[in-house]
Amino acid sequence: MKIKTLFFAMILAVSTVGIAVGNDSPGMAVVSHKGSAVFKVIYRGATAGRVKLNIFNKGGKLILTETINGMNGFIYPLNFKGLPSGNYTIELVDGAGKQHEKIFYQPVNEIKSIHISRLKKETGKFLLSISNSQNESIRLKIFDRNELVHTESMIITGNFAQVYKINNPYSVYTFEVSDSEGNQKSFSF
Repeated sequence: MKIKTLFFAMILAVSTVGIAVGNDSPGMAVVSHKGSAVFKVIYRGATAGRVKLNIFNKGGKLILTETINGMNGFIYPLNFKGLPSGNYTIELVDGAGKQHEKIFYQPVNEIKSIHISRLKKETGKFLLSISNSQNESIRLKIFDRNELVHTESMIITGNFAQVYKINNPYSVYTFEVSDSEGNQKSFSF
């Protein structure tokens, strides 16, 4: 399934480049991948020369500038990880003039590596494990159907694991783990 998805994503990217830039005509395109902080700037110029790449934030402030020399075409990856969400303008300046493309960057909120599993040999016991956290504030809520039965806040440093004993192991339970930034994961059993 992953190979099929990757294959279709590659076809989409290639067709987008073909449509946006064309076979021989100069132009630019910006391609993004859902769930990724990386945008690819695809450029084709009329002649080889100097191309200046600028990125502006929504306030019009220049946040990055790069100069690419001696090329009439390139694919340039831009990693927006760590930047706030919002509108950005990507500008290319070459001998023929300026080209602009606006993009919207939304960071993917993802909580650290968290796993909750039911222990098979221990009735009513669940294992919560969190890996590679660095002074992370975590909040755990356990619900029995829709009723809150346990809540806990903790500061995690490094790897963490803890076993929780549930009094009524035959009910439906939901574990909800969230961090201080509002990222959340839920597990139901």
